[in-house]
Amino acid sequence: MTGLTLLLFLLGLVALVVGAEWLVRGASRLAAAVGVSPLVIGLTVVAFGTSSPELAVSVQAAWSGQADLALGNVVGSNVFNVLFILGISAVIVPLTVARQLLRLDVPVMIVVSVLALILGLDGAIDRSDGILFTGGVVAYTWWLIRTSRREVAAEKAAAPADQPADVSTGGVLVNIVLIVAGLAALVLGSRWLVQGAVAIAAALGVSELVIGLTVVAAGTSLPEVAASIAAAVRGERDIAVGNVVGSNIFNILAVLGLSSLVSPAGIRVSAEALEFDIPVMIAVAVACFPVFYTGTTISRWEGIVFLGYYVAYTAYLILNATQHAGLATFRAAMLWFAIPLTVFTFVVSLWQAWQRRRAAA
Repeated sequence: MTGLTLLLFLLGLVALVVGAEWLVRGASRLAAAVGVSPLVIGLTVVAFGTSSPELAVSVQAAWSGQADLALGNVVGSNVFNVLFILGISAVIVPLTVARQLLRLDVPVMIVVSVLALILGLDGAIDRSDGILFTGGVVAYTWWLIRTSRREVAAEKAAAPADQPADVSTGGVLVNIVLIVAGLAALVLGSRWLVQGAVAIAAALGVSELVIGLTVVAAGTSLPEVAASIAAAVRGERDIAVGNVVGSNIFNILAVLGLSSLVSPAGIRVSAEALEFDIPVMIAVAVACFPVFYTGTTISRWEGIVFLGYYVAYTAYLILNATQHAGLATFRAAMLWFAIPLTVFTFVVSLWQAWQRRRAAA
């Protein structure tokens, strides 16, 4: 390990922090400047922008005939986004969940996740499926912006006449430049950080398999990590949560859709992906609903649960890939103890939240 490797790692970390700050600041000001809510900016501009590494990796992989990598990148990123990013953000600052996420965006995330499974049952996501996905992301984005502009206009019209005007948010062009600069720093920083981390791990004797399943797999999601944490710390919690949900929707509709359009034979969906990986992605999407519904917040203990499951998921991938002797014991412990206990806890929390809302009504 050379000094240049360590310098690359540190520069990548600095670029991620700076880029995330620019992106969140520009996005929150742009929302006010163009008359849409910060949540919608998080679901669109921030989410789509921070998913650009996934888009680049998957489209390039599909174009090169490595369709398995394109699908694995999308599925792995979606699992990482919910379990790790929401988990670590909620541990730092409990996150407030907008009701729109419960009414529209989380159900959309669940539906498109299930749709990916259904369309993949024939063994591939072909170009006709890609057209459906790509059209879906255009329609979803149009609906979000149209609805948000209408709601924000209605709120302004209903506001008292003597209410002080909002502080200056700067010009639209300035905020767009800030967003683009932030995205560029995030993408460049994530690349440097991953390259440095791989070199450091290799120098410490960590196997390429473990590096691939951990550092590289999470690498394309580092912009989402930095953006969501920065948004949570700055108090822009709608952007923090919207970034994750919007990124997951974008990954399936746009990344998988465009990848299947450029791939000569479409995206092959293996039996293993149908039996384990995509169902895990669906389960993670479904898990968002009870977590978001309980008090419309993601508390610290729920964030810890998400982080714990990401650690367990990563451990399973490593044990399965190496065919470790402890795989059967680990699988049994998760299947018969950890998962049922978590489901029971969330059901109780969901019931208590429903009772509170019923009493308040």
